[in-house]
Amino acid sequence: MLTKQQIRYCLDEMAKMFPNARCELVHRNPFELLIAVVLSAQCTDALVNKVTKRLFEKYRTPHDYISVPLEELEQDIRSIGLYRNKARNIQKLCAMLIDKYNGEVPRDRDELMKLPGVGRKTANVVVSVAFGVPAIAVDTHVERVSKRLGFCRWDASVLEVEKTLMKNIPKEEWSITHHRMIFFGRYHCKAQAPQCPVCPLLHLCREGKKRMRKRENETTSGG
Repeated sequence: MLTKQQIRYCLDEMAKMFPNARCELVHRNPFELLIAVVLSAQCTDALVNKVTKRLFEKYRTPHDYISVPLEELEQDIRSIGLYRNKARNIQKLCAMLIDKYNGEVPRDRDELMKLPGVGRKTANVVVSVAFGVPAIAVDTHVERVSKRLGFCRWDASVLEVEKTLMKNIPKEEWSITHHRMIFFGRYHCKAQAPQCPVCPLLHLCREGKKRMRKRENETTSGG
């Protein structure tokens, strides 16, 4: 595993690579962000944005979502994976927002996690992006990058990854680091085709070195 200083170096390099990293889910307020993040589970932000462009014109408040039949909402988000389950959760969370929170999105992570379909990652994104509360949301990109680079152990749980990052990163940098790591994982250290040969972190990356050795061996044996 990398030292705190090595992790710092990696994060500084990511900052140089992606100085404009940000949440790519299009939204106008905390409620729209909450809906978008719920929809984004196991789905790309690009597809979510395509769907919410129409969705957010039709549904603007929690009341709007629960005033239509479930089947209608399902059809409106049909192109998104797990749409039936997500539609059901959206209606339930909207009802809960009305009943318990006066129709407002709570600013507290633990309160957000009481909402149907809202886990720790979703809650961290909402408090961080919508309300400026320092948080690190560990999605598939953050988890993959953390484990490939050796920020944490291969067998670390998502919560353990989050705690390791929180321990090694200054609190005021949690939110921006979350976005930079997502961009790094989404556009550079991809799941299927990581850009190891041109990666500025290759000399520190155990996974990258292993991949490069394998590539060299294949080239040698092929020749």
